[in-house]
Amino acid sequence: MSDVEVILSSDEALVLFELLHRWEDADAIDPALLPGEQTALWHLSASLERILTQPFDRDYTRLVSDARARLLRQGGA
Repeated sequence: MSDVEVILSSDEALVLFELLHRWEDADAIDPALLPGEQTALWHLSASLERILTQPFDRDYTRLVSDARARLLRQGGA
């Protein structure tokens, strides 16, 4: 198996990290996931956790909110 590199902006990485952790904390990951999908989500979360420093910042909530706002402006959704 070979690795795949994915490029994310820091805002995308932070927002995805928060989303994945929110799902994990709320036990909101759909139990109907196909085999391997939850493992893939856990591995993504762990990869983001290893590289992000923002989760340790005391202003983490604001940083996530600001990142969401910037992504919203970029994507318009």
